[in-house]
Amino acid sequence: MKDNLKLYNLFYIFIIGSVAGWYIEGLWTFLKKGVIINHSAVVIGPFNMIYGICAIVLTICLYKFKDKSSFKIFILSFIICSLLEYLMSYLMEITFGFTAWNYSKKFLNINGRISLLYSIMWGFLGILWIKYCYPKIDKLINKMDRKVGQKFIVFLVIFLSLDGLFTICAMNRARDFDKGLKPQNKFEEYLDKTFNSEYLKNMFNNNW
Repeated sequence: MKDNLKLYNLFYIFIIGSVAGWYIEGLWTFLKKGVIINHSAVVIGPFNMIYGICAIVLTICLYKFKDKSSFKIFILSFIICSLLEYLMSYLMEITFGFTAWNYSKKFLNINGRISLLYSIMWGFLGILWIKYCYPKIDKLINKMDRKVGQKFIVFLVIFLSLDGLFTICAMNRARDFDKGLKPQNKFEEYLDKTFNSEYLKNMFNNNW
């Protein structure tokens, strides 16, 4: 595996993609609807892992085509990201019982999971990513002190793992709250006050 496609680099691509996706989708929603929505996949921090996963997949699949025509990259990104978005929507639904997006009202959609408009946007995003963003980001990653970078990876893995567990707890407690079940301890009382159904609806575009 090429040095810039090793796990070290790909992990940071995942983190950068997750954070960048959170900001981009938040800005898009604000410009389109005039509202501020927290598009994070976890209750603490600006991390939308879907974009992080897409950043990794695009990097791996498009790396050897980075010097090819933009049209070829567009087609590849269009297909790859459409398949990935459909798969992630399906897995999210069977795992958590809902999906954070629904394109059923969009033109030429497939089961509300993907649509022509967003697939086209993925195509252009693939060009922007592999030809312009990725080369600069990869240089920055390689300039980092390796030992510091590895320690930060350990920190982020632990933090995101705990954040993910915390998110699952919040989701389970919110469902119980919606059923009228009272909190059983201080932790559940804390969840009711902070990461409750209203908070989760803002995160998941009211699809919670």
